[in-house]
Amino acid sequence: MSFLVGLTGGIGSGKSTVAEAFVALGAGLVDTDALARQLTGAGGLALAPLQAVFGPDIVGPDGALDRSAMRQRVFADETARRQLEAILHPLIRAEAAARVAASAAPYVLLDVPLLVETGVQAYGLDRVLVVDCPEPLQVERVMARSGLSAPEVQAVMAAQASRAARLAVADDVLDNSGSPDSLGPAVARLHQAYLQMAARKAASPICG
Repeated sequence: MSFLVGLTGGIGSGKSTVAEAFVALGAGLVDTDALARQLTGAGGLALAPLQAVFGPDIVGPDGALDRSAMRQRVFADETARRQLEAILHPLIRAEAAARVAASAAPYVLLDVPLLVETGVQAYGLDRVLVVDCPEPLQVERVMARSGLSAPEVQAVMAAQASRAARLAVADDVLDNSGSPDSLGPAVARLHQAYLQMAARKAASPICG
């Protein structure tokens, strides 16, 4: 059984950059956002059950889920959001588990942007790594890359778990408030720690 590290962080925290740094050192990576796009793409397994609940107009001309329309649909409708999650999340977890099981890496990062919101216990994690930075820096970064206004970014952040809630579930915290160059040593230290933890887990009689 693979040693599994849940990776999460708020929008603009730099989580994707951190994931790439771990992969460069030899870690495995399963990106649940990518799995969601696959499941809701043309021919994806989630399309039929989603259409059964939300109607055929949620699928665009390209045969994939119209993600923008769906976001608008569920943003202010709690019932619709829960229906969407009830369909998507079990499919994502099943596909993620299959990818993790197939990985030959010494340990696997499971990138789950909404890990706190969907429940840490749902994924069978050995460790939770939170990429963290001050909230004003999150806003600044997202504005720079997306063209959104500060209130728009803050609205997205308000819909996510709070910074405090993410930190409360963290086993490890990676401070990404500095430059990208400053990430290297911190990632390398955690990588070595995870290699050691993974080796101990593999040697455990329970896992044998």
